[in-house]
Amino acid sequence: MAAAAEAAHRHGLTLTARAENHLHGGTDLADTITRLVAYRDAGADVVYAPGLLHAAQIGAVVDAVGVPVNVLLLPAMPTVRELEALGVRRVSTGAGLASAAYGALLAGARELAEQGTADYLRRGLSADDKRAFS
Repeated sequence: MAAAAEAAHRHGLTLTARAENHLHGGTDLADTITRLVAYRDAGADVVYAPGLLHAAQIGAVVDAVGVPVNVLLLPAMPTVRELEALGVRRVSTGAGLASAAYGALLAGARELAEQGTADYLRRGLSADDKRAFS
């Protein structure tokens, strides 16, 4: 980690270090914090513990690490504004936005195939949204 941090900083890059315990079913917050602090001590600029869900957990990480914290936004989590109030500096969506888009695509395709209708078009981009992208 220290070598990666040195190389990143030499090239003006930000190094983010991840502890994925909670993303894969781990529940030991103290272990996650220990890992994140070790990454910080080795030179990480940002620490990331995807899978943390609760404000108390997230606040404990923010308080313990002393560098910017990134979280993965998942359903039933605090809102972005609430995360900001906890001290979170960066929020990621992972594949969430793409998954939501693919879900809408699949729902439209199923409607077309099973019902032969195109009501899915009513849930698409509005004319104003389309103009905003042109």
